[in-house]
Amino acid sequence: MVFSTPKTHRTRSVPVPPALMPALLGMCQGKERDDLLFPAAMGGPIILNNWRRRVFDPACVAAGLVGVTPHDLRHTAASLAVRGGANVKAIQQMLGHASAAMTLDIYAGLFPDDLDAVALSLDLHVPQMCHNEPFGLIEGGAVDE
Repeated sequence: MVFSTPKTHRTRSVPVPPALMPALLGMCQGKERDDLLFPAAMGGPIILNNWRRRVFDPACVAAGLVGVTPHDLRHTAASLAVRGGANVKAIQQMLGHASAAMTLDIYAGLFPDDLDAVALSLDLHVPQMCHNEPFGLIEGGAVDE
């Protein structure tokens, strides 16, 4: 647990998927606004190295995940957000990156089938934009209809 501002010295909002809200709201019951939501066993702040050794690493082993770090979870969340079509500016803000270009440089090239998705998107949208005119296939440099 870090009780200071991030590297950018700006506060950061982290989105919470709606599916997690009931569990998180239940955990908030009976807590004051400034109470820790995830305290250590003795009630104080979690010490990262202890938590990792006692909780995170054993959970990874049980799940068959070798060599995973807590920071990898950040990369996973960002990658899934990019893959899901989230607004790159929103992902930039979530991660605290200085620019959207930095976010895209790190995360946009992770999925090799993204070009296939672009082709499918063009297939769906170009005919609509061109008033449903038929397109010919390009074979050998000529357009066939």
